[in-house]
Amino acid sequence: MNIKQAKEEVKHTFLAYTKKTETGEYRIPFIRQRPLLLIGPPGIGKTAVVAQAAQELQTGFVSYTMTHHTRQSAVGLPLIREKKFGEKIYSVTEYTMSEIIGSVYEKMEETGCREGILFLDEVNCVSETLAPTMLQFLQCKKFGTHSLPEGWVIVTAGNPPWYNKSVRDFDMVTLDRLKYIEITEDYRAWKEYAVSAGVHGVILSYLDLKKDAFYQVEQKASGMEFVTARGWEDLSESLAVYEELGMEITEDFLLEYLRMPETASDFKNYYELCRKYRDYYHIEEIVKGNFEKEQVERLKNAPFDEAVSVIGLFLARLQEGFERAEAQDRVTQELHQLLKAWKVSLGQTGAEALARLKSLFETRRKRVEQAENPDFQDPKEKRVIHQFCRLCQEYIGLLASSPGISAQESFSLIKEKFSGQVQARLAVVEEVKAELDHAFDFLEEAFHSSQEMVIFITELSERPEAVRFIMENGCDKFYQYNEDLLFYEKQKAFQAEIQQLKGEMAGKLFGGNL
Repeated sequence: MNIKQAKEEVKHTFLAYTKKTETGEYRIPFIRQRPLLLIGPPGIGKTAVVAQAAQELQTGFVSYTMTHHTRQSAVGLPLIREKKFGEKIYSVTEYTMSEIIGSVYEKMEETGCREGILFLDEVNCVSETLAPTMLQFLQCKKFGTHSLPEGWVIVTAGNPPWYNKSVRDFDMVTLDRLKYIEITEDYRAWKEYAVSAGVHGVILSYLDLKKDAFYQVEQKASGMEFVTARGWEDLSESLAVYEELGMEITEDFLLEYLRMPETASDFKNYYELCRKYRDYYHIEEIVKGNFEKEQVERLKNAPFDEAVSVIGLFLARLQEGFERAEAQDRVTQELHQLLKAWKVSLGQTGAEALARLKSLFETRRKRVEQAENPDFQDPKEKRVIHQFCRLCQEYIGLLASSPGISAQESFSLIKEKFSGQVQARLAVVEEVKAELDHAFDFLEEAFHSSQEMVIFITELSERPEAVRFIMENGCDKFYQYNEDLLFYEKQKAFQAEIQQLKGEMAGKLFGGNL
């Protein structure tokens, strides 16, 4: 299965394992709750999707990489205790609590979650001394004498032997106690995540043209050459910062992430080509409604690879707007919920109202922050939390600077301040709506109802932020083209033709004909 399907399987397993009977017992006994074992190539996102599953389930999450552990840290340290058996006292070896089990209890105390996911990565690469302990844990859910709390689901991950010389095979006795899930690389499944994660638009456009470059592993005489999903995502982060700093994107820089010289060279050529398109078409000006007839004519007569690249530039720019609008929505909704709760418990005086607002803000801040696992927190979520906290502090500061006012006056003051946030949200929505309309205006003149327009509509339809924005705020031309092109009925037929054209153009493009 692909990585998206694996995430759903993790969620389904958690829901099944934590379902209780009417008497409060787990429907599937703890002893029958097989740990999950995700086996797949390195760098395809196994760790990330387990964290995302826990986040979407709003449950506890503890993660460990097992290669970092010794037998002592997993089992605990030995202690000599005296115990009486019959009439005699004996010295008995006991163990302190396992660091891993201890972290689960700490997470329960910290978050209040009595259930959760314990994720153990690289589980089949543990040291020789730890291997028996690891097998005991997978079979009995115990490290030494300490058991994992009921309600916590074990998810493990590892790489096949082909990718890692340290891998040790599990025997049949162990495998017969695990839910074994084999994961394969799948660009389309990864792309859905990559769009939401903000992976660089040029990378996505490149991989749309050459999907085979998404995940590659080859054994050469000089050593292993590879490109992974992790490599593309890490490259995306650095690429954006290098661009902001005006640094040159060299082939040597790309090789630091894409450990396959041919792919690094191909991507370098494609990146330079996209830079030329970006400089010529001025996407930022077009989405503001400013473009020349000459630009339309060039795109109208452009080869297919150029058209696809320019569409990718538009999508990347529009995605920024959709995310900005969604962030404003989230912040406004969080503030609205906070102020609703505050209104019904203002108190009698302005001082009481201020104290109550502070208390509600602190409670809500903790809830919002704990909804995201800090180790895998989405940067977009961090920005939402930061803006929400900043505005709340402004509200608190406003009341603190107005001593002596009544509770009702306090509410009127904050209500007026909140109306400014509502207007700011509306302004962002209108701006993004206009950008989307202007993009349609330009592409409509260039493509009309050709397959390039189908690609643009298809890509918009596959982006969750775009779909949510259009459903909430409308876009006449999006609906018009869906209807005029009989989009959903024609999509499959067009897609086959598009893939054939992409393949032909990719062959020319990556063959060095730039």
